[in-house]
Amino acid sequence: MDHALRRDRVLGAIRELELHALLVTRLPNVRYLTGFSGSSGRLVLGAERALLVVDGRYTQQASREAADVEPVTSLEGLVGPPIEIAAALGARVGFEREGVSFGEWERLRAAAGDDLELVPTDGVVELFREVKDEQERALIERAQAAADAAFDAVVLGDRLRTGVSEREIALELELEIRRAGADGVAFEPIVAFGESAAEPHHEPSARELRLGDLVVLDFGAEVGGYRSDMTRTVAFGPPSGRAREVYGVVADAQAAGVRAVAAGVAASNVDSAARTVVGEAGLGDAFSHPVGHAVGLEIHESPILRSTSDAPLRAGAVVTVEPGVYLPGVVGVRIEDMVEVTTEGRRVIPRTTRELIVL
Repeated sequence: MDHALRRDRVLGAIRELELHALLVTRLPNVRYLTGFSGSSGRLVLGAERALLVVDGRYTQQASREAADVEPVTSLEGLVGPPIEIAAALGARVGFEREGVSFGEWERLRAAAGDDLELVPTDGVVELFREVKDEQERALIERAQAAADAAFDAVVLGDRLRTGVSEREIALELELEIRRAGADGVAFEPIVAFGESAAEPHHEPSARELRLGDLVVLDFGAEVGGYRSDMTRTVAFGPPSGRAREVYGVVADAQAAGVRAVAAGVAASNVDSAARTVVGEAGLGDAFSHPVGHAVGLEIHESPILRSTSDAPLRAGAVVTVEPGVYLPGVVGVRIEDMVEVTTEGRRVIPRTTRELIVL
């Protein structure tokens, strides 16, 4: 990946903000701009120099993964040295408002002293990350392919059987994701049986599968740092009439949301398209979260597809469309796909069917 080109683009934004340098502390942004995937590091990005500050654990990794930036090994923590470097590049330095804790902000301010102006910034790097290049989209495709393969192995491979627990199926998904060639899971899988499916972010438990349960599976894979995200709801045994009804509403809402995805369309329009279908079915109060979000180096990226977001979707972005209906103690259904925004409209990435599978 052309990390130098990415840094040049961010430098243009830095100049527009009248900054001499940017201190990048959010690790996904550090990775996006350098390729460094370690769990601790800071990038100081200026017009003349880009320096990656790491501790001694990551010296060799930084040299290998981020060969086109200057490595700096610090034994004194990751506050003082980056500030000293930034001060040498100019008197006005930006930092990522969402990338520092209050404690780190206090340490940064103390290290900066009176001669260095620290300027908070919002979403400078994230704005560029919204549009995925060809290599990024290829990694997302590979991550989704691993998730599709895991679904086939677990759901179509008869792993769902009477008495198996949610935790066991979550583990099966993780194992199959890795067997399919992924580096790991994109996030801890959500597996919910029966009444548990009415909790949108249910944590897998010892609850055992019973005939008549709906099963919600929300999971994804990670390949090269990039993630996939998919949700399917299947039936273990013939579902009730109410469960079929709710599934039909969610399926129609999801299809409406996908159809609304297009370059230049406001994120809120996608949310509205799906939410209208659910509302017209009298279930609006049971749809309790935004319809989706962007995906990439993080599982939740901007823009968030919510009713209050007027951010336009951009060609090259990858977003989820995932309406759900949750009736506590009764039933829960969610269907989710990643969708690439194209110049012609949209492209749904997962190959797994959205039709209700009855096992």
